[in-house]
Parts: sequence; structure tokens; C-alpha cells
Amino acid sequence: MTEVKIHPKWQSFLQTEFDKIYFKKLIQFVKNEYAEHQVYPPGSKIFAAFDAVAPQDIRVVILGQDPYHGKGQANGLSFSVNPGVRQPPSLQNIFKEIQDDIGTLPPEDGDLTRWATQGVFLLNATLTVRKKSPGSHQNQGWEQFTDAVIKKIAQTQNHIVFMLWGNFAQSKADLIDENRHYILKSAHPSPFSAHRGFFGAHHFSKANYYLVQKGLKPIEW
Repeated sequence: MTEVKIHPKWQSFLQTEFDKIYFKKLIQFVKNEYAEHQVYPPGSKIFAAFDAVAPQDIRVVILGQDPYHGKGQANGLSFSVNPGVRQPPSLQNIFKEIQDDIGTLPPEDGDLTRWATQGVFLLNATLTVRKKSPGSHQNQGWEQFTDAVIKKIAQTQNHIVFMLWGNFAQSKADLIDENRHYILKSAHPSPFSAHRGFFGAHHFSKANYYLVQKGLKPIEW
């Protein structure tokens, strides 16, 4: 694993977190994992979600749990895959809901960089994972770090839409002040749960309506 550095625009924003003992232990764990195992995403993409959008430019947060653990899939953005990689079922369901909600046809590839550059912060709770071993990097410190990220964003910014899909993501609602932000909750887009409330939730049109009402530019989903 090559040396990984987060984009300078986040450095001062999160410096107090980087200085904590748990984070230093986490980084050592991650370095060891990359040295001894096949780990995703590539080291240079661990902080891709942070590299794509500055804290003050965030308009929407979509929270995932783990990176994809199959070869060539994870690119550092939650729910996103590299161009040319088959779209996972959850991502296919996201695109289906967007089409039903606002009429946008599903794209040819599942790379969500186009969302990230518009201010959609695509954050996984755990930023790395061992190949074919989902959850393998949980409880090592990533969740403490990403909880701190969510909390800091919620405390310092205004009028952000937080899309919390599934029980895990919804558990993060306590970190967010609903008087300052707009929280949208639904079932997870996974095929196991999408029909229990993700489909028909209209989160994408609701998000854009809220952003426009606050004088902000809507997202081109």
C-alpha cells in the first residue's frame, strides 16, 4: 500500500480526528492489511469520496456500509463501481427508483463520480475491506472516524440532505440535527429489502425540492 493522504481541503477539517490514538492504530492496521492481503478499494481510492467534494460544497450525503469486496468493483464511493464493471443489484435498484421518481434513464455505467462532483458525499462507514470478505475491516476504527465525519459535517454545514437507507444508515440519524438538515429514511435498495419502502420513497425528487427551496442547485441524478 502506498502512502495515502486525504485531500488538503479535509485536512484541517478533520485534523483533531487524525491526531487521535485510535486513528493512528487504524491506519497501521490498514497498512498491514494491504501488505498481507488483497484489499479494496485501491489505496489511492480509500478517500475518493473526500477527494471529490469539499466539506462546504456537500449538498447530499448517501451513507453506505462496506466497500464492494469483488475484484475491480470498489472505487471509494459508496454504492459506486468502476466503469465497465457490472452494476450490483443495489445500484441497479437505485437507478430504477430514480427513473420511476424523476424519469432519468439508467446510465450505462455505475460510476457515481458524476454525483460526487456535484456535491453528493458518497460515504461508506468502513472505507476498506478484504477481498471476498465482507465486514472484514469493521470494528477497527473506521466507524468511529466516519461517525466523527458525519457529526462534524452536520454541526458545521447547513441544509444538507442525508439519505439513510436501511437500519444501519438510519442508526446514524442521532448524529444529525434535523433542524439544520433534511433526513430521508427508507429501506435499503438491496433486492432483499427494496420492495419494503425504498421503491416509491421518491428520495431523489424530495432532495432536489428541498435544495431548491433553500436556494441551492439541485442534483442531476
